Amino acid sequence: MPYDAIVLGLGGVGSAALYHFAQRGLRVLGIEQFGRAHDRGSSHGQTRIIRQAYFEHPAYVPLVLRSYELWHALEQHTGQKLLHEVGLLQIGPAGGEVISGVLASAHEHGLSVESLTAREAMARFRGFVVDEGNVAVFERRAGYLRVEACVAAHLDEAARLGAEIHYDEPARQWHAGDSDVTVTTDRGTYPAGSLIVTAGPWAGAMLAAVGLRLEVLRKPQLWYRPTADDYRAEGGCPAFLFETSEGIFYGFPQLGPEGVKVAEHTGGAVVADPSAVDRALHAADRQRIEEFCGHALPGLSRECMRWAICMYTMSADRHFIVDLCHEQPRVALVAGLSGHGFKFTPVLGEAIADMVTLGTCGLPSELFGLDRVL
Repeated sequence: MPYDAIVLGLGGVGSAALYHFAQRGLRVLGIEQFGRAHDRGSSHGQTRIIRQAYFEHPAYVPLVLRSYELWHALEQHTGQKLLHEVGLLQIGPAGGEVISGVLASAHEHGLSVESLTAREAMARFRGFVVDEGNVAVFERRAGYLRVEACVAAHLDEAARLGAEIHYDEPARQWHAGDSDVTVTTDRGTYPAGSLIVTAGPWAGAMLAAVGLRLEVLRKPQLWYRPTADDYRAEGGCPAFLFETSEGIFYGFPQLGPEGVKVAEHTGGAVVADPSAVDRALHAADRQRIEEFCGHALPGLSRECMRWAICMYTMSADRHFIVDLCHEQPRVALVAGLSGHGFKFTPVLGEAIADMVTLGTCGLPSELFGLDRVL
């Protein structure tokens, strides 16, 4: 008997999509080439920032507000704490991409953000150095998500609702016909009414026949031992994001013995094959981040307690791709989340389930449609 839908790739978006299909009572199969809540793709590394005053584009704000609702609903269903509103301190030039974008979104959508001078920011958040020429904004409702726990929660709830899940089963090809779609893996061939491709860094290869081209970037995440108590979440340290002349850097308060997590949002080496990404830590990986920390976070040592290698899957314009494949309307995709998508995974899962089952999802097609990047 064919499935109503197959979800291919069960990271952040795929796990959420599987849950939303199962919530609708559909017969759905999720296929994942690795294990449950794995560390091979883009949805791992302990934490992801969630924020409402979205500097990338004001159109994201209604989506992230819906995500807050869905994250809290998932917390209620599972009894887990997934979203932690510790606040977010964002720093940069007043006319830069980050500060001006935050204030524009906050103004358009009536969001509460607090503007601070460099001196005010340093007096309030003692672990940070803010250059005199910069300003800061503090968003109290922002914070972080426990990334692996979020993926696992969606998968577990999907399974509880009847979804079938196959782990450690790489997909080799798919074919869309007039009446169904088939997916062939190392174990067999599965028919379904619809296919949803949420394959993260592997989406480009899976969707090459559609003409979609995506760039995958290698992104190291590093944890450093603090030498002061200024970076503890329980002490009031927020998540943080700095726009500097060298790039955009971000991080999280100390959440455990591993220290303070810091990473660079900009830059990154191009990955030719996501299955063979270099997962070693090199001196060059540390240099840029440690130069940033040496100036902006002086209370961190140079003792790297842990590292992880993540991947960004970039669309041409850095906005998401959420759509049906127009010549193959039984195939839907969510791809190109461009390093800022995890916070949206529940609303994207909901949207793609609506798109497949109802024919519409309410997302602005001019921003997220497939045609703009083909």
